[in-house]
Amino acid sequence: MMSTPLRTKNSELKTVVYTAPSPVHGTGVFARKSIVAGDYIGTYHGPVAKRNGTYVLWVFESDDESSAVGRSGKNLLRYLNHAIPGNAEFDGFDLYAKEPIHRGEEITFNYQSDVADWV
Repeated sequence: MMSTPLRTKNSELKTVVYTAPSPVHGTGVFARKSIVAGDYIGTYHGPVAKRNGTYVLWVFESDDESSAVGRSGKNLLRYLNHAIPGNAEFDGFDLYAKEPIHRGEEITFNYQSDVADWV
């Protein structure tokens, strides 16, 4: 069981991240404080998505796209940008640091990951 409560609301996420113009693309998500590798950052939250669209995150097991579940992002994590390899990764809809992320550094993930995927 996770010792840290889930961060889904913007007020909860703002203790760890903020949004700002991104050198990667448009708006990005940045670390408000240093984050240790393996630390929980937040949960991608929003209503279940019925079809693809802007800010929809699809999660499925392995390469089984028929098990896909999508959420239409309504919190700050909808502004996460793509990078290879990315410094964070999703476990379901929960985002974790893959490596140390320094204060002010953009938080990114690989959209093509086999755990979380944008369809």
